[in-house]
Amino acid sequence: MIIDCHTHLNNYADETVDDLAGCLARLQTVMRRNRVDMALVLTSYKVVPGRPSTRAVVDATKDLPNIRVVAGLSWNTFSDADVAELRAMLVAGEIIALKLYPGYEPFYPADPKLAPAYQLAEEFDVPVMIHTGDTYSARGKVKYSHPINVDDAAVDYPNVKFLICHLGNPWFRDCMEVVYKNDNVYTDMSGLTLGDFSDRFEAYMRQQLKEMLLWGVNPRKVLFGTDWPLATMESYLQFVEELKLQPKDRELMLWQNAAALYKLDVQPSALGVASLLRRI
Repeated sequence: MIIDCHTHLNNYADETVDDLAGCLARLQTVMRRNRVDMALVLTSYKVVPGRPSTRAVVDATKDLPNIRVVAGLSWNTFSDADVAELRAMLVAGEIIALKLYPGYEPFYPADPKLAPAYQLAEEFDVPVMIHTGDTYSARGKVKYSHPINVDDAAVDYPNVKFLICHLGNPWFRDCMEVVYKNDNVYTDMSGLTLGDFSDRFEAYMRQQLKEMLLWGVNPRKVLFGTDWPLATMESYLQFVEELKLQPKDRELMLWQNAAALYKLDVQPSALGVASLLRRI
């Protein structure tokens, strides 16, 4: 079984063009091709034609049992109306986590403005995913997206589960420390490369991830994710194979950790075509 905990339905080629249906169709095709059972779709911090709102993604995927939605928040515009909308979606089971984008927006994760979001996460027991490390846009300010900043939020909100996206790339050791130190912090391996891994970078990243696991980070706290369509699922699955993990750790990373953290129903009847085909 495979769960990709980090994908998007944004039209990165042209943000002025709405291509939600096309992006969703391509995601489903790529999932079938790679036998990915379930994908979590993260919405953006901004809403433009090529970056659909959380409501639009929820509506587009509501009949797809192999897609779950993570609501992206904007620190710039976060308001009481957003809190009310998020609460309604959480009550309805339409979203399974929240996502913040420090670096793309100029704030630190422990900013008091975000307290209502963290209170919602605690109330509904859903994770908060936080962008860390390098930014896709050269306009991002990476001082805000350093993984060490997640420590403040994790300490201030010990009953909230946080996920450091992208292993903190390039601050891998700082990510290791925050995950190791805090019981309520996890990480995913998404977004380490654009497109496919090059041979040299793949070798470097294998060493970083192995060091993280050997250093003492619990294998139960590292999740498989790709950042599709910015990275390819094929390249990521090959990367996992070449890590040569123990079978139990490989299963934890590929799906069990995500299933536990996001409280996913991963029974065969709840999954899509990829899972069913593999069982025939």
